[in-house]
Amino acid sequence: MTRTLTPWTNRLPQLFDFEAAFPKWMGEMFGPEADLAREGKFLPAANVTETDKAFEIAVELPGLKPDHVKVEMHDGALFVTGEKHEEQEEQGKTFHRMERRTGSFRRVFALPTAVDENAIEARFADGVLHVTLPKTEEAAPRKIEIKA
Repeated sequence: MTRTLTPWTNRLPQLFDFEAAFPKWMGEMFGPEADLAREGKFLPAANVTETDKAFEIAVELPGLKPDHVKVEMHDGALFVTGEKHEEQEEQGKTFHRMERRTGSFRRVFALPTAVDENAIEARFADGVLHVTLPKTEEAAPRKIEIKA
């Protein structure tokens, strides 16, 4: 029975290998955006939802205007890019905390099914970009009648 037990000291290198490989794994699972968020760069939060007829993506972009954001479709993926500019420094003020992030950003949303690219709608309201991507008729679920 003692032959099957592995001493703790032999397992330590595996723990360190996992720790070193974790950032790479996160990048593979969630794309390069996971690295940006970890580095403290501006990365807008997003929600992706799906209905029977469409995908809906909401991206938080506080302080931005619609002309600072670009929405494009490439190879079955939705690209949302833009830039959030730093506020101008004001003379005579001492900043004690700077938590608001700025810089260029890119979010890429790979879609699992085909969408009708000619019917995509994007609207910007209250600092949130809402994109509706209708599914093609082939991708929409079909009800199959069961015969008795």
